[in-house]
Amino acid sequence: MQSVGIYEAKTRFSALIELVEQGEEVRITRHGKEVVRMLPVRRRPVISDEQIARELGQIASLQATIAPADDVKPSAETLRRAGRSQAA
Repeated sequence: MQSVGIYEAKTRFSALIELVEQGEEVRITRHGKEVVRMLPVRRRPVISDEQIARELGQIASLQATIAPADDVKPSAETLRRAGRSQAA
């Protein structure tokens, strides 16, 4: 990780970008306080296709264990009226 002031960052911007492209983290400071953090863009996905498939399978298994409600769901109109009566 490299830390530079704003003036130095302005004068060495291209060189700092090259460092970031190589995987280095660059922090730019103003009066000693960090104001910008430059990080390399991730080129690989954060989660793999296998992980996505596994998670979707777990979600499907969980949904299969949830029993559907026997009672009839109230309509949107019924819920709207109930909300208005409570607000009054």
